[in-house]
Amino acid sequence: MKKMDHEGYVILKQLVSDVQGAPYPNVVDNELYRIWYEHAQQVAIQCLEYIDKNLPKEKDSLPKF
Repeated sequence: MKKMDHEGYVILKQLVSDVQGAPYPNVVDNELYRIWYEHAQQVAIQCLEYIDKNLPKEKDSLPKF
């Protein structure tokens, strides 16, 4: 397995931070929740792109959603 570089750690740290800072979705139409959700989705996409680019062999062993 290839080691993660600084870029990967930055992206992963941002994703974890976003998930930890999630607002409680007591109302689905809550604007704060929508803004957070969109941001978290963008960072999640960056993580997946990083894995595809830098860890091509490992991506096959990751769970598919």
